[in-house]
Amino acid sequence: MPAQAAAGAPATAAELPVREGEERWTSAELAEVRTGLEREIAAFRKEIAASASQIALGDSNDGAGDDQADAGAKTYQREHELALSYNSQDLLAQNERAVHRMDAGTYGICESCARPIGKARLQAFPRATLCVTCKQREERR
Repeated sequence: MPAQAAAGAPATAAELPVREGEERWTSAELAEVRTGLEREIAAFRKEIAASASQIALGDSNDGAGDDQADAGAKTYQREHELALSYNSQDLLAQNERAVHRMDAGTYGICESCARPIGKARLQAFPRATLCVTCKQREERR
């Protein structure tokens, strides 16, 4: 781990780990990934707030006089909205974690084997916390 990151200061782009054969991160590349993550964070927060409002609005409908089909449809709709909200919350947490890892200087380090994840993988999937090998191993379980 870079000395700056260990002291709590963010690592520079060039200090982030890369796989053998990959070029070091540039400040512009890292800024582009960070901007994308921050843009998604803002969108997820907005989506979660809208979803919470929609769910609360649905809770205010008491369903009095609904037949079984109406009640079932409303239950299905509510469960669907909750599932979407939970998914957005999970993605928000993953994005926030990626930004935190950038700030801590641990971005790009596999959480399982501590080897570099790979710059190309992170550019394609900035929330990645595992290298391809460890991710494949996890999915086989």
